[in-house]
Amino acid sequence: MSSTQTIVSFAGDRVLIDGTPTYAGRSWRGHRIEGLLFNSRMANAIVDDENPATRGAWSYADADWDAERNTREFVAALPSYRAHGLLAVCLNMQGGSPQGYSWNQPWKIGAYTPEGAIKPAYAARLGTVIGACDRLGMVVVLALFYGKQSHALRDEAAVKAAVTNTVDWLAERGARNVLLEIGNEVNLPLFAHDIVQVPRCHELIDLAKARSTGRFDTPAGRLMVSTSLVDLNAPPANILAAADFLLPHGNHINGPRGRGDPSPHGVRLHVERHRAAAGYRGQPILYNEDDHYDFDQPDNHFVAAVESGAGWGFFDYRRIRERFEDGFQSLPVDWTISSERKRGFFGLLKDITGA
Repeated sequence: MSSTQTIVSFAGDRVLIDGTPTYAGRSWRGHRIEGLLFNSRMANAIVDDENPATRGAWSYADADWDAERNTREFVAALPSYRAHGLLAVCLNMQGGSPQGYSWNQPWKIGAYTPEGAIKPAYAARLGTVIGACDRLGMVVVLALFYGKQSHALRDEAAVKAAVTNTVDWLAERGARNVLLEIGNEVNLPLFAHDIVQVPRCHELIDLAKARSTGRFDTPAGRLMVSTSLVDLNAPPANILAAADFLLPHGNHINGPRGRGDPSPHGVRLHVERHRAAAGYRGQPILYNEDDHYDFDQPDNHFVAAVESGAGWGFFDYRRIRERFEDGFQSLPVDWTISSERKRGFFGLLKDITGA
């Protein structure tokens, strides 16, 4: 199978697509945009729910839940995202909570068998998304593990098998437009296996790097690998040493009113802490999840990240009593730019990128 035409790579702290920095030559309000990667969390774009007791909760107004329809409608929306300047979408092989935040997650969402093999239907949907993004010159940030679904993997050997099987699958298809994220927020105590959590996650980062070395026709000759963290501090030394790029989350950077209250200055401090950390090696800093908006305000988390030279990612989920049109993570998903929040994000993105 031929490789993707789109190639993602790094030059210092800048992201390149096909050898050229993203948003080449672009600045906004005196701040460099060139080399940043703006993205949106679309964690459930390829998922299915195998629990018959919860599957019905995701029914469409006009039909039962349909994983193929979900991916098909996502792919159909990609050109509109790209037209607004979006260059990356973030998926997870084990999805993300369809309720945004939920302690109890009884659904069975995940691409892996208990032994760590990739389920064929997931592989097919993933291939469809990677191909569609390739045609648009877009990047896929692909996460492997999600805390509340990680118990589906039998043991540590299965976790390692899931990593190697995914790397092999991507290498066989020459998926040069993919950045790999080992786990979503691995510093939270939600994962069923120690090797995914912070103290040992670098082992999986190193495994993915070693397994992919020499198998990709890219400047590095391998996949670029990281893991995401939700923490007010800089990443731990082992993650800083292993990760090719840094994936902080902005969800916990709140103002005095708590969750949802923006603190743009907190984002600026967060980026400063990353760059000041003893083990920082000049990697790109890319927020790939943040649920603070205020896109109509002169200062917000998105703007703060831009001013700090970091990429930023939109995390949108449906709140209680909101409509089908609201939320990119809540199943079933309306993948169109159909709500006030979505229009706010994409409008600011278009202004910043000059799309």
